[in-house]
Amino acid sequence: MAKLDDPGLFGRQWAAHYDGPGLPDPGPAVEFLAGLAGDGPVLELAIGTGRVALPLAARGVPVEGIEASPEMVELLRRKPGGDAIAVLVDDMADVAVRGPYPLVYLVFNTLFNLTVPGRQEECFHNVARVLAPGGRFVVEAFVPDPSDFDRDEQQVQVQQVTEEAVTVRLHRYDRDAQTFLRQTVTFTDGGVRLQPFGMRYQWPEQIDAMAAAAGLELQARYATWRRDPFGPDSGDHVSVYRRPLPVTG
Repeated sequence: MAKLDDPGLFGRQWAAHYDGPGLPDPGPAVEFLAGLAGDGPVLELAIGTGRVALPLAARGVPVEGIEASPEMVELLRRKPGGDAIAVLVDDMADVAVRGPYPLVYLVFNTLFNLTVPGRQEECFHNVARVLAPGGRFVVEAFVPDPSDFDRDEQQVQVQQVTEEAVTVRLHRYDRDAQTFLRQTVTFTDGGVRLQPFGMRYQWPEQIDAMAAAAGLELQARYATWRRDPFGPDSGDHVSVYRRPLPVTG
C-alpha cells in the first residue's frame, strides 16, 4: 500500500467530486459536537472541504483544522466563511498543532484512512497531547462486517458505461492485516486511469485499546450522531474519548 501512504492522495483524486450528492447530512454531527465544544477552539482532523466545520463555525464555535490535501483546502476557502478557518496542511496523524483543545473530532471513517501500521496509534497519542484536561476526542466510524468483505470480493462493480468510457471498481481484502484496497479503473480510448483507495479498519474494541494506550478513556458510544443506543447490530458508531482530569489530593 505504498501509494496509499501518501496522506494527500485522497484529496488529489477525489476533491473535485467530493461535495457531490450522497454525502450524509452534517446537521446531527454539528449538533452533537457543538454540545461538547465549550468555548473552543475545537480541532477537526481531515477537515476536507468543511462539510462539518463550516456549519459548526456558523454556530459560533471557533474551529481549526488539519488537512493533508491542498485541493480540499482550496475548496473550503471558496465557501462562505471558509477563509476564516485556520487550516494546517499536514498529515492528520501528526496533529502538528499546540492546543490545548476542549474537543478534537474525526468523522466519516477517516481514522481508517491511516493505512500504515502504527499511524492510527500515533494519531491517538498526538490527539491526547493537545487535548485539554477533561477534553474529548470524538471518532465516527463504521463497524466492520465480514459478510460485506465476502460480497465485495466476489463482485466487479460496474460504475459507468458510456460511449467514451467504462469505469469498474474492484476490491481486495487482507483479513490478517485488516486492510482493503479498492481500485476504481476507468478505460477510455486515451488510456487507463487508476484511482486507488484503501483503509485499515478496526473494530470498536480495537479503537478503545488505542485510546487507552494513549491515556484516554471511553466516555460514551452511540450508534448515530442523534445518540441512538449502540448495540450488537449497529453498523456505525460515534465514540467519545476523554482525557482524564488530573488527580488532586
